[in-house]
Amino acid sequence: MIKTIRIDLISDIVCPWCIIGYKNLEHALSKLSDSLKADIYWHPFELNPMMKSEGENLREHIAEKYGTSLEASIAARQTISELGQDLGFEFKFSDDMRIYNTRKAHQLLLWAQSESLQLDLEMALFQAYFTQRQDISNTTVLLNIAESLGLERNVCELVLQDESWAEAVSSTEYQWLEAGINAVPAMIIDKKHLISGAQPNEILVEALIEIARL
Repeated sequence: MIKTIRIDLISDIVCPWCIIGYKNLEHALSKLSDSLKADIYWHPFELNPMMKSEGENLREHIAEKYGTSLEASIAARQTISELGQDLGFEFKFSDDMRIYNTRKAHQLLLWAQSESLQLDLEMALFQAYFTQRQDISNTTVLLNIAESLGLERNVCELVLQDESWAEAVSSTEYQWLEAGINAVPAMIIDKKHLISGAQPNEILVEALIEIARL
């Protein structure tokens, strides 16, 4: 008998460790597929909710926010790229790469859950940003991505224009902050077990076995 667990994933699209964390989870679940499956729900956590519409140079942003040196930035990008390659995800960093506001993207992601396409949209957005270097704050870019997955463009446009969806993103983020989540990725299993950070799939396998009591 296969046991089903719930996994709530709190993340941001411009966070490289979030896609690495998910890919590690994906690999862990595949190793346990004979005994375990997961219903995954994605939740918003904007790393830069006040980011201006034109975005900022990614390297300059990281240097200003975290005090990261150029050498450390180069090393981090190399590490992330290698981890991505091992997990089947391609990072294409460049010196002129920008970081963008993700509020509208999260509005679409919240709504896409009701259409059973949240995971597909999440993966498409990660790829659009990190692999294709697209501006995922741009409405046309978001609508093109959503439409390519079979979502109705005119409905998606309404979601992006509807202030109540923006408020839903904000209130959801506040709830997670109130719950003590202040960094991503964060995974909450069956609403009570927290796994923080992009853990290797071996550690996730052990954690899932223990939590699910397989």
